[in-house]
Amino acid sequence: MGSQLWQRKPVEHFELEMKESKLKRVLGKWGLTSLGVGAIIGAGIFVMTGVGAKEYAGPALALSFVVAGIGCTFAALCYAEFASFLPVEGSAYAYSYATVGELFAWIIGWDLILEYGMGASAVAVGWSGYLAKFLHLFNIKFPIWLMNDVFTGKEMIAEATHKGTLVDLSTRFSDVSFPTIFGIDFAVNLPALLIIWLLTSILVRGIKNASNTNNVMVAIKVVVVLFIIILGANYINTANWDPFIPARGFYTDSFGTHGAFGLLGIVSGAAYIFFAYIGFDTVSTHAGEAKNPQKDVPFGIITSLIVCTILYILVALVLTGMVNYKDIDITAPIAAAFGSQGLNYAVFIISIAAIAGLTSVCIVMLLGQSRVFYAISKDGLLPKKTFGEVHPKFRTPWKANILIGLVVSLVSAFTPIEGISKMVNIGTLLAFVLVCLAVWIMRKKEPTRHRPFKAPVIWFVAPMGIIFNLGMMLTLEWQNWVRLAGWLVIGLLIYFLYGKKHSVMAKRLAEENNKH
Repeated sequence: MGSQLWQRKPVEHFELEMKESKLKRVLGKWGLTSLGVGAIIGAGIFVMTGVGAKEYAGPALALSFVVAGIGCTFAALCYAEFASFLPVEGSAYAYSYATVGELFAWIIGWDLILEYGMGASAVAVGWSGYLAKFLHLFNIKFPIWLMNDVFTGKEMIAEATHKGTLVDLSTRFSDVSFPTIFGIDFAVNLPALLIIWLLTSILVRGIKNASNTNNVMVAIKVVVVLFIIILGANYINTANWDPFIPARGFYTDSFGTHGAFGLLGIVSGAAYIFFAYIGFDTVSTHAGEAKNPQKDVPFGIITSLIVCTILYILVALVLTGMVNYKDIDITAPIAAAFGSQGLNYAVFIISIAAIAGLTSVCIVMLLGQSRVFYAISKDGLLPKKTFGEVHPKFRTPWKANILIGLVVSLVSAFTPIEGISKMVNIGTLLAFVLVCLAVWIMRKKEPTRHRPFKAPVIWFVAPMGIIFNLGMMLTLEWQNWVRLAGWLVIGLLIYFLYGKKHSVMAKRLAEENNKH
């Protein structure tokens, strides 16, 4: 038993699978970079910045982005090295299988499912919220039960009733009551459900279509982010940056009262807004569809991360300079900041960018999810007929795309997922820690293996990646650790009940033992 759990998949097996791959190699270095930027710029910059500044770091949110960016940079260098000599689908899952063993690989693969699948759900709900704001500019309204899940809808009504703002809430929706089915209140976040199915249909038809759609969305939001920075710079009041690092204080959320601000607030803010960086690692999941993966995948990973980090720092400075951090609107911080200056045309433009930005994030997360499933199923740890079958015409893992679309759309439509979005953060940080550890182990075990890209000073980069990302994990509330543990327990049950029995590597190991 023990030998199977720690059985490594030889790099030569991955190389053979690459030659036999049925996926189309259509992505160049800029296409991969665009996928990275598409995944990174989205909910983090348009939504998370508000909470990050108001409740954690204050004006020092810019430093939180620096801390998170540094942690990501160390991880990105490790990802890039792995992707250069192991350019296959599966990202950190495949890297872990080659270095540490099957059980470790399954844990990281299951962790990636949490990152991509639940991340896509969270983003779809954010997309729905921005669509509602955009339509409201034209006085187009829908009932509350068509724009939210029942739990969130009821919570909004209860909060508005408590604050005496029910009239204001009524102006946002055409109806604030719920229909009933068999005496039970019903609600569905219809826009979130529909956007997932629209994107799933694009993904089934092919990576090229998805990449082209993503490129358009990326171009729109990068231009608008530059617009935000340039226009917003003219409305900065430097008094809002004083003090730049607010003194230690407290804030209250649904989990209770927590300490914030000060130097620890910067690190806590980094862990919270880490959602903004989720996505650069999805570049590595598309190595099987890259024209020149050994060179182009490392380029895409590192370039997308550098570009987005610079943009994030500048946006954080503009936001906290335009509005005092205590007065930031948490729901739509950037749009509200420009609205407070009477720049309604800017609110219109930013809303369009947010919709485009969140659309491209959803595309890349759904893409990454299907490619991770595809890689795991090839190793027998998940049913290959369901997750590994490639469409004869479109050459995409279409069954995996449809199943993922079904699950993600239902979660988005019917589930309050604020807590799940925080799970995505801790799951991604764990993945980064494990990748840094795995590349370090690989350097020790196989120092002579050819690496088209080598992370510089690995003895420094890998440990610092582990320290930075683990440090951010430790600042997250204990509830996140409980959820992560629960998710991993479910994953281990699936592995021992199904994956371990159907493992391709286990069969090979048994054959080799029989020969001896």
